[in-house]
Amino acid sequence: MHNTDLSNLALRCRRLFLRDHVLDIMIGAHAFEKGQPQRVAFNVELFVPYAHSTPQSDCLAEVVDYDFVREVIARRVRVGHIELQETLCDQLAAELLAHPQVQAVRLSSCKLDVYPDCAGVGVEVFLMKEGP
Repeated sequence: MHNTDLSNLALRCRRLFLRDHVLDIMIGAHAFEKGQPQRVAFNVELFVPYAHSTPQSDCLAEVVDYDFVREVIARRVRVGHIELQETLCDQLAAELLAHPQVQAVRLSSCKLDVYPDCAGVGVEVFLMKEGP
């Protein structure tokens, strides 16, 4: 991805975001992480072209609903234990990007309680559709 791609997104898209969405989920590759949920914070940004996110009638159906993001995350969490944050982020970002109105997705997950000497450990991904 080039800087021009990011500049085009910034100029052509509205940025919708969900910040610090904290859930208890089953995640982790280490033995001490299995069998008990961990607090994970999700941060999501959706880049939606203005043509698909500028309401004409002040109606929710004219935009991408924030509930969509929360539902995608909740649906994956219900599937069960996942070993890696990388896998989780890749799966979530791909599903969010599949929405017809979404042009790009930035998503991060952060395990909040893994180490006592830091606020969290995490992964961030950025995916963008090809083309205009």
